[in-house]
Amino acid sequence: MKNNLKTSIPKISIIIPAYKAEKYIKECLDSVINQTLSDIEIIITDEGDFDETRKIIEKYKQKDSRIVYLNKFHGGYGASMNDAIEKARGEYIGIVEADDWADKNMFFDLYNIAHKFNADIVKSDYYTHTNSTSRKAGIISRFLENKIINIKSNPEIIKIQPTIWTSIYKKEFLNKHNIRFLNTKGGSYQDTSFSFKALSCASDIVFTKKAYLYYRCDNESSSVNSKSNVYAICGEYKEIDSFLNKNPKIKSLINTQKLIKQFNTYIWNLNRIDKASRKEFIEQFSKEFYFYFKNKEITQDFYKKVNKKDFGLLLFDKEQFEKRTEEIIKKREKRKERNKNFSIRINTSRMSVILFGKQILKREF
Repeated sequence: MKNNLKTSIPKISIIIPAYKAEKYIKECLDSVINQTLSDIEIIITDEGDFDETRKIIEKYKQKDSRIVYLNKFHGGYGASMNDAIEKARGEYIGIVEADDWADKNMFFDLYNIAHKFNADIVKSDYYTHTNSTSRKAGIISRFLENKIINIKSNPEIIKIQPTIWTSIYKKEFLNKHNIRFLNTKGGSYQDTSFSFKALSCASDIVFTKKAYLYYRCDNESSSVNSKSNVYAICGEYKEIDSFLNKNPKIKSLINTQKLIKQFNTYIWNLNRIDKASRKEFIEQFSKEFYFYFKNKEITQDFYKKVNKKDFGLLLFDKEQFEKRTEEIIKKREKRKERNKNFSIRINTSRMSVILFGKQILKREF
């Protein structure tokens, strides 16, 4: 049994939200329990669904006194995460989803970086994992590594994927700025506004290009793969707008970057939801961005980063925008089918060759 660390302040409280996680949670827990940084607190939240998740967690809890098990109905992901943050005793807070797993050195390395720079946030790269194949995402490659940055020096950091599970956050910083998750019941993508507010408020952010977290993309029950919650992402951006309107200095720095990110995210959502929901979502999409347009928030820098023709159709010819969206989705689906048989992928961090669905060459730079 691990030593009981409840008498001291852990360096990191690692939060694991678990829901219908029986298939993957053992791998996740093993990766967290065996971290080379032993001075951690492990907080597991469980909504109490009727699968084997609870039994698995109870067995691990008996073996490791560092585990804190919050087994109750919280009313959704956001509420359970907020409850865990309130109860966390660690200097920093990390998050690992129950269907993912972490390299054994992840929190040792991230804590050392955080301690070196007295950082509010340390963010690393990650691996996407599908069909037993892991690839480095490369999301940090365009940013400075091991240097203190923030939205004043690098406003484009606001466009980075939320990936809250690649980061650690100083708890004092989260409390100071009251950064929490939305408590929307049954919602999805609640990491969107949390990450946005955290990156916006942090004075000291440090990135590392090293990848530690293995993000599972082939979990069918993941919210990313769910066709429901059509408007969940809109609720997140409504919260972001509210935050920016309360913080005009921050808004003046990053509003254009936020609008670019929001536009691209809504396009992504259109590709994700089922065809029957697209027309209705386009109405909401158009309504929101017409408001920004009338409010003179759309700048020339915005037009440089999005398709100006598509944006015009969205605002003034929604029917043509819908037809164009369907054409693009069909082309993408055909291309995806071809890529299952053969594809070559090259970016700044890796090269891979896939033949008949199998990776035959992988090289990281």
